[in-house]
Amino acid sequence: MTRIVVVGSINMDLVTLAPRFVAPGETLTGDRFLTIPGGKGANQAVAAARLGAQVAMVGNVGADAFGQQLYDGLKAEGIDVGHVRRLDGVGSGTASITVAGGENQIVVVPAANGRVTPAQVEAAREVVRGADAVLVQLEIPLDAVDATLRVAADENVPVILNPAPAQRLPAEWLHRVRYLTPNQHELATVLDDRGDTDFRELMRRAPCPVVLTRGAEGAWFRDGDDAPRHQAGFRVDAVDSTGAGDTFNAALAVFLGEGLDVAVRKACAAAALKVSQLGAQPGMPRRDALDAFLEAHR
Repeated sequence: MTRIVVVGSINMDLVTLAPRFVAPGETLTGDRFLTIPGGKGANQAVAAARLGAQVAMVGNVGADAFGQQLYDGLKAEGIDVGHVRRLDGVGSGTASITVAGGENQIVVVPAANGRVTPAQVEAAREVVRGADAVLVQLEIPLDAVDATLRVAADENVPVILNPAPAQRLPAEWLHRVRYLTPNQHELATVLDDRGDTDFRELMRRAPCPVVLTRGAEGAWFRDGDDAPRHQAGFRVDAVDSTGAGDTFNAALAVFLGEGLDVAVRKACAAAALKVSQLGAQPGMPRRDALDAFLEAHR
């Protein structure tokens, strides 16, 4: 069984389904409201667990009603929550999400996620040591991300860094990651490119292997000095794209041992299955559903 450690955010998603996105100053009547567990870190942990991995989560929730729901939800997925702290005096992270036409707009309030510390990551060194891969994103403080890269490097465990939300990153971080998994905007931001550079050229400029997601188009990937290669996306009826990137990253980590080409194809398929369902974590596929989908699209 593949062993994955996820260091990242744990949120409650406050989801409004609407006929379209609201304009500034406008009030719009929505179709439906849902509270759904989310956060890029927790999403990746749940997706990896559903795809058959043994997963440990490192992160924080608040000592509030949302925090209890989020903590219990991770446990129910079979995720090791021994390094998930419940903090007094601070709320759990939230993401206010509007879904319209299969796309989304999101406002994130970090709250407890902003209290993930390097010491907390260091305390999880033992589970990192036994992992096949570490997943980390940018919804927690950057010093905690840096600590994750350092601890994983010490233990010779490959790191998949999903640079979202987009921001410029230190060059030395990129030399420490096994794969960087941005979309085009995120890659341009990471490399501080403010022009209109073709994404394939940006991939070549990156000092580390890149797996770049392109929505319905699929993904482009480059390992070592190879030219970027393309994996086409899978056609589905889009319902909600929330969590698609997290599902992609989780699948990439889970199947990386089968080779990069195979892992990217399975990651694209898993993301397509997610897009066809409502909600980030509720819509994430299980291993049997992914296997059946791949067989049908062989």
